[in-house]
Amino acid sequence: MLQVLGYIARNGRYVLDAGLVAGIVLPDVATALRPWLSELVLLLLFLTAFRVGLPAARDGLRAFQSTLGMVVIYQLGLPLLCIAMFALFGLAQSPVAIALTLMLAAPSVTANPNMAVLLGHSPEPAFRILILGTLLLPLTLIPIFWLSPALGNLSDAVIASLRLGVSISVTIAFAFLLRACLRPKMLASETHALDGLTSIALAVIVVGLMNAVATALSSAPWTLLKWLLIASIANLGLQAVAYLTLRRFGDKASAAPIALVAGNRNIALFLVASAATQSDAFLLFLGCYQIPMYLTPIVMRPLFRRKTQSNQE
Repeated sequence: MLQVLGYIARNGRYVLDAGLVAGIVLPDVATALRPWLSELVLLLLFLTAFRVGLPAARDGLRAFQSTLGMVVIYQLGLPLLCIAMFALFGLAQSPVAIALTLMLAAPSVTANPNMAVLLGHSPEPAFRILILGTLLLPLTLIPIFWLSPALGNLSDAVIASLRLGVSISVTIAFAFLLRACLRPKMLASETHALDGLTSIALAVIVVGLMNAVATALSSAPWTLLKWLLIASIANLGLQAVAYLTLRRFGDKASAAPIALVAGNRNIALFLVASAATQSDAFLLFLGCYQIPMYLTPIVMRPLFRRKTQSNQE
């Protein structure tokens, strides 16, 4: 079994693509998975925390100041800049403005540490931003919702964020405890097997997020193409800009994991936090957003790997 999961880990990026395809061609399966998405996301976070372990996470506290700085830039600076730019052109209430503002205000997706592993980088930098960004979300949301009333009710968003923060804290604590009790020192084969298991979990999750895309593919293909283009530019473009900027001005070793967070955000969180997310346009954007996100290990591999190799030469 360890060998099978290790093989899946080595080919994890293709497993993710299979999940994207399955979500489109198997709409009934996607519908069946949707009620379990919250539990699947927490399972993925558990696997990630179990892989990292408490000692590695504790060592990461030494980088608390830089991690906090990235969270403030990603979850506060970028969405406020987005609001200002769209307001300048009188488009603050447009569906595109709402979608992009919510995207930028969201914390990291739980998959980013796993994607860092698939790309050959350490998961710890992305994991630190994931945890701190999610826990600080109730605070970073306040000025964003205050300056953009189109996003909905602030109190509902903060309550949902607090609920998520508690869920994540409990999940991580449980994972750290089990890791300390069962596998304080993991073998390389066990780590690879765990990476394979997380790849499977990622693929299952994306199936449940593709309903809107499957529907629009037949009923509104040009609208689907528009939102797919917007989602791809926002996601992959932010990753590329963040990576190149960090390579030049920041920590080169952590550039790839941190850049992943710039584009891959947990927008689905706002489905229970903002009335603006109930529109057909946002739901389609959310579905389209999964495509560049789950293609990240393939699409961004040449950039990340090329820079890494040149740094080692």
